Parts: sequence; C-alpha cells; structure tokens
Amino acid sequence: MTPAERAAKVGQTMFAVDTASKDTMGMELLACEPGRAVMRMVVRPLHLNGHQICHGGFIFTLADSTFAFACNSHNRNAVAAGCSIEFLRPTHVGDVLTCEGVEQTLSGRHGVYDMKVSNQRGEVVALFRGKSAQIPGNVFPEEDPA
Repeated sequence: MTPAERAAKVGQTMFAVDTASKDTMGMELLACEPGRAVMRMVVRPLHLNGHQICHGGFIFTLADSTFAFACNSHNRNAVAAGCSIEFLRPTHVGDVLTCEGVEQTLSGRHGVYDMKVSNQRGEVVALFRGKSAQIPGNVFPEEDPA
C-alpha cells in the first residue's frame, strides 16, 4: 500500500464514524494525504454567537478536525497534545470555510501541524498550530503500516 493509498483509507475509515465532524458540524473531508488534510464547512445559523458571527469554537473545531486527519494520515493513532489558534477575521452565515492542515515535522511520536482556515474569498480567517502525540494502535489494521 502506498502512503497516498494509506492516507486515503485513513480518511475514509475515520470520517465514516466521525459523528462530531460529519453529522454535528456538517463538515466535508475533501482530502486526506500523507501529512495533509483538507476539510470544508458552511457557516450555518446554528454556528452564530451573540454578535451574529461564527462562534470561534466552531472555527476551532474545523481546524481541530482537520488536524486529526492530517496527524493520523500515516495510520498511526495520534491525538492532540496541545494546540493554539489565532482568530483573524469574522465569518458570517453562508461563508464557506476551508481548512488545510499540513505536517511541519514528525519526529518519533510527536508531530507539529499547521492549519489555515480560509473563507470562500481566499481570506485567512484563522491559523491553528497543533502538536500531536502518537498512541498505540492504528486507524485500520495493517500488517506492515510502515
């Protein structure tokens, strides 16, 4: 199995049971590649806060979900060990948010990943950095996941 095939299978396997991202948030998984993932979400009225802009927690969730797919793309179970986000501009109902996550480094059990959340005009609305930690197991069974 090639690294690209492995990552695609990780994406399919995880997304099929990701109730939070898929069903609760209405996200789409657009790509899961080795060390990279892309997800999309349309801002709906249920995502709005008291200022009638998208609640930062929903933008964070989009970035966090993208991070999860990127850091698990090698078929080694990985979880967040820490993360931070910078909110750069508001988003509104109907905005289409796309998050691209890219692996910056993977060393031993730990990786660092950067997420960029953009709107449909290509404007960056948030930047997220996550640190992953690998834990025992794989997303799907594989004889030789290397």
